[in-house]
Amino acid sequence: MGLVEENGNDGVVSKMNKYQKMDKDDEFDDELEDSMIKLRQQHTRSSDTRKYVFACAVFASLNSVLLGYDVGVMSGAIIFIQEDLKITEVQQEVLVGILSIVSLLGSLGGGRTSDAIGRKWTMGLAAVIFQTGALVMTFAPSFAVLMIGRLLAGVGIGFGVMVAPVYIAEISPTIARGSLTSFPEIFINLGILLGYVSNYAFSGFSVHTGWRIMLGVGILPSVFIGFALFVIPESPRWLVLQNRVDEARAVLLKTNDNEAEVEERIAEILAAAGFGNADKTEEKAVWRELLDPSPSLRRMLITGFGIQCFQQITGIDATVYYSPTIFKDAGITDKTKLLAATVSVGFTKTIFILVAIILIDRVGRKPLLYVSTIGMTACLLALAFTLTVMGNGQVGIALAILLVCGNVAFFSVGIGPVCWVLTSEIFPLRVRAQAAALGAVGNRLCSGLIAMSFLSVSRAITVGGTFFIFSLISAVSVAFVYKHVPETKGKSLEQIELLFQKGNEEWQRGEVELADVEHLVQKE
Repeated sequence: MGLVEENGNDGVVSKMNKYQKMDKDDEFDDELEDSMIKLRQQHTRSSDTRKYVFACAVFASLNSVLLGYDVGVMSGAIIFIQEDLKITEVQQEVLVGILSIVSLLGSLGGGRTSDAIGRKWTMGLAAVIFQTGALVMTFAPSFAVLMIGRLLAGVGIGFGVMVAPVYIAEISPTIARGSLTSFPEIFINLGILLGYVSNYAFSGFSVHTGWRIMLGVGILPSVFIGFALFVIPESPRWLVLQNRVDEARAVLLKTNDNEAEVEERIAEILAAAGFGNADKTEEKAVWRELLDPSPSLRRMLITGFGIQCFQQITGIDATVYYSPTIFKDAGITDKTKLLAATVSVGFTKTIFILVAIILIDRVGRKPLLYVSTIGMTACLLALAFTLTVMGNGQVGIALAILLVCGNVAFFSVGIGPVCWVLTSEIFPLRVRAQAAALGAVGNRLCSGLIAMSFLSVSRAITVGGTFFIFSLISAVSVAFVYKHVPETKGKSLEQIELLFQKGNEEWQRGEVELADVEHLVQKE
């Protein structure tokens, strides 16, 4: 009986174990299913977040198309304007260069405006002002009226070129900030290409009509910007400055799929903005802080303002605005062939900016700057030699086109986009908009000076001699990058602020140590 009972009990226990095992298997299956559902939801949310941030960056960059289009289209339109309105060479220089000079007023105003009404609506204001200027230029009956439209367009471009990188940097997740903040430079290049294509497409019209159509087409991008304002949110960092923390959190949750990181970012922004510190004395006015900066802010200003100036004084706008003049000096005489050659420059510039977008968050800002400045120096020096020595033969023409394309390619790979990325991410939140505006002012001022003096200097020392000067300046920019530009890849905006507090020697030592660590990790 005992044996039977024992066996019976074993049977019961065996059945119970079996049912328990089935229950555990069911629980495991349920947990696995829940995990899979959560993973799918997380993947969907990550995908939606990436698309949303991408859309915001694209819409915010539309203003940059206006600048690019103006730069590209004016290089060809000026040929027709000169013939139609009978303007002098000095008037040509003023007409081309005044936009960059005046745009610095827009950039200065943009810093204060973006702090007052927000980054988003400053972009809208930029589009309205540019559109007004473009309309005036399209129907201008004289050089004086054309200049009025040019001045208005310049102010609008100044607003747009300053605020777009700041907005994108403030809305982007850290891991993709470099690529996304490069979008304005992509759209500048796209605008330049469209301007070149417009020149070529409308070159068959009469002299009186052709340049008006070329300039009038520039109104179209600003129409799309109006629609974009109803899609993109306000910058979360600006919302925090307005003490609208809940709205800022909602925006960050749309642009970042990690809720813990969102809360961490909110805390960092609050700390950077000066909230939550009861003992903090009243801050100096931003303009006074910029005029009398702390050591760390001084380093930031040197880096930001310097890299913006070097981007332009190496002659990129002269290359783009006056590419028909350069190719004419090389030996191309036919007007249509001149404009066709400039299209190749636009294609090269646009293609290589895409290379920068792919690499900027992988290899970092500083390596791209080295490749860019060294490559530009070599191309500019070779171009100076070609224009001076090679003469007007077919070989000289081919080399001139190749070297101009090489110069814009190296520009687009590095200093073109990285310049705007750096100036949008290195400054503290409190002064970011107005400090970035100062950098944009330096950029536009240098652009204007180069554009307004290129023809006169070229007549005095030849086109080849002018490019020899550009090559020397480009060589100096290599040393500037080594001395004053830290690596900011993978760091939050608040971590970058701490980086500048260490000083130049500290961050250079830190970059070496970080490189050693990465090498050891790869080795393991």
